[in-house]
Amino acid sequence: MMTEFFVSERFEFVLFGLMLIGVALFHRHVLRIGLAGLAVILLHKFLFIQDFQFIPHMFGEVSLLTQITDKEIRQGEWAILLNLLGLLLGFAILSKHFEESHVPKMLTKLLPEGWKGPLLLLIIVFLLSSFLDNIAAAIIGGTLASVVFNNKVHIGYLAAIVAASNAGGAGSVLGDTTTTMMWIDGVNALSVVHAYVAAIPCLIFFSLFASVQQNNFQPIQKTETAARIDWLRIIIVVMILALTIVTNVLFDFPALGVWIAILIGAFFRQTAWYEIKAALPGTIFLLALIICASLMPVDSLPKASWQSTFALGFLSSVFDNIPLTKLALDQGGFDWGMLAYTVGFGGSMTWFGSSAGVAICSIFPEAKSVVQWLLKGWHITIAYIVGFFILLVISGWQPH
Repeated sequence: MMTEFFVSERFEFVLFGLMLIGVALFHRHVLRIGLAGLAVILLHKFLFIQDFQFIPHMFGEVSLLTQITDKEIRQGEWAILLNLLGLLLGFAILSKHFEESHVPKMLTKLLPEGWKGPLLLLIIVFLLSSFLDNIAAAIIGGTLASVVFNNKVHIGYLAAIVAASNAGGAGSVLGDTTTTMMWIDGVNALSVVHAYVAAIPCLIFFSLFASVQQNNFQPIQKTETAARIDWLRIIIVVMILALTIVTNVLFDFPALGVWIAILIGAFFRQTAWYEIKAALPGTIFLLALIICASLMPVDSLPKASWQSTFALGFLSSVFDNIPLTKLALDQGGFDWGMLAYTVGFGGSMTWFGSSAGVAICSIFPEAKSVVQWLLKGWHITIAYIVGFFILLVISGWQPH
């Protein structure tokens, strides 16, 4: 009986779980752990799972449904992986263009003193994330926080920056990697908008506590900065976002638009190509998790319901929301707006639960502690629960 379990597909979940535990405990070696975990899962597949074929899994296959002419084309994983690779690296450059436009410096002048300043900064991150991608919004928010708080940022507030970026992107297909994945997979952009019914009250809850935490830890330190907005860089940012939408509609390949716009922009403004090197380790780590998730037996997941969707939010805090979204898309039958909120915002409960958390910890390495994140960011978990049940009461369960 025990031998059968070790050679069964369910044992793959155990291997994946052990990999995630390793990520939580040894945060300085997440890339190595991610790649090692992928290698072990693949080895298990090759040795013990009959008929497993890695090449068709990655690049697709055509299978005959009848002995005559009917065929079924099964898409491989390569398209979503290539898209995410292009988007994650491209958004790192987009974020740098936005930072060097001097708009962030101008925004700091709007922040009032006292706890209202940190509160307004979180609201700005929330709004930016609705169209800038949660990774870019988190990086910009972290950059602003390091400036206005003189590099003394409370871990609870860092968790709130990540939460604000995830909440702001939950209802927008441009605002979060998970919603972008849904969009790439064919989910209508309007099907995730009602996630804001949960995200907005959720933001109000955790931002109040986090703002008081930060103000008590380190109040705003305002400095006079003479900065002029670089409108050409703003145009480049808008062009990147616009071509992302166009190429997704026309070619189902939004990353193509990102890089066309980046290359065009490079003729007019110096491009921070070094951002690719900085973003590459985290991107490879996330892609390894996605491949691992795609190898999991989908029929072993709970049936889609509001109860299972609620539970997936907690699972997202340790499972990483990107591979979790991949599994949910493969299974189908979810309320995509509710799922976007739960797996998107739920990942905020730990630092590695979302790509935004991984990104912010690249700026603030001291935040790479699951225990400190949970203790000092306690308001994130409560806010998740509050937001979810507000959404359930107002919008109900709307599966597609």
